[in-house]
Amino acid sequence: MMLFCPNCGTLLALDEGAQCMRFSCLTCPYIYNVVQKVTSRIYPRLKEVDDVLGGAAAWDNVDSTEERCPACAHPRAYFMQIQTRSADEPMTTFYKCCNHECGHRWRE
Repeated sequence: MMLFCPNCGTLLALDEGAQCMRFSCLTCPYIYNVVQKVTSRIYPRLKEVDDVLGGAAAWDNVDSTEERCPACAHPRAYFMQIQTRSADEPMTTFYKCCNHECGHRWRE
């Protein structure tokens, strides 16, 4: 909180007086005594996070390959490749287990 002197417009400094806290001007004799504690909190609204991979619809028309699921050991998994880093880096391969009961997702 910033308060300014009504007389000269200088930023008021916080001082600890004998009886209470006060704001005082450094250029003129203006003093503003703090009589009660004033607090307020404003929590920012968080942004909604978008699914980078396109959500559940991204897995609708993908191919499957022989890749063993690390969670359930199913022999096949759906896969898709996305360029997640710079162009000189290899593409990231995302996998989803073909076993609908498992549905585990991982990447390589």
